Amino acid sequence: MIQRSGLRWNLSHGLMWWLPIWGEHLLAGGIAGVSVDLILFPLDTIKTRLQSPQGFTKAGGFCGIYSGVPSTAIGSFPNAAAFFITYEYVKYFLRPYSPSYLTPVTHMMASSAAELVACLIRVPSEVVKQRAQVSPSVPTFQVFSSILREEGVHGLYRGYKSTVLREIPFSLVQFPVWEYLKALWARKQDHAVNSWQSAVCGAFAGGFAAAVTTPLDVAKTRIMLAKTGSKIATGKVLPALYEIWRKQGVPGLWC
Repeated sequence: MIQRSGLRWNLSHGLMWWLPIWGEHLLAGGIAGVSVDLILFPLDTIKTRLQSPQGFTKAGGFCGIYSGVPSTAIGSFPNAAAFFITYEYVKYFLRPYSPSYLTPVTHMMASSAAELVACLIRVPSEVVKQRAQVSPSVPTFQVFSSILREEGVHGLYRGYKSTVLREIPFSLVQFPVWEYLKALWARKQDHAVNSWQSAVCGAFAGGFAAAVTTPLDVAKTRIMLAKTGSKIATGKVLPALYEIWRKQGVPGLWC
């Protein structure tokens, strides 16, 4: 009875500790994701059109740079919330088993697990968004309906593997760099970093990670935009990278 009571107290105490944190990361992660995605959406549209196989001008150029924004607006909050909840929970779970010198490994494992979960929400939203971005005259809902009609639910997850293969390396670079920069800055000033300092660290880490993983991002875009039945539409990353290199050379992998 004592052991059961102790176990019950530990579980309830753990839940009481975790629930406020869970809600905090749900709200903070969701709001941050929506804010970033909507503010930077025009730049994302330009990037998608630059990476599209038909070229920037034929994909829409600078016209309709908010095409596909409904997909992002719907998927951004649950996607970001799922990522940060998983990220913080895995960090919390692994912390007792990780000595300080393995902290970067903990961040890598947490971010990788978070990407696997978040991509379940992100990929359907991304497929609809990118196809709408390169077809600015077609409404987003019509793009969504067309995918379901021609490819079924499976079509919404075309590019899941390529997205994971891009996002995990991105997070493996970004989050350890972000955490390291925050810790370094905190040591220099003898107190924890504030919001704007964390944002500066995150911007540097994200930019560096994006530069490193650009070829994988180009492959992901080509797979999501490929015509149904084509070789690239099968979702295999290496053939997609080879096809880009064959037609556009090394510069094509970094567009």
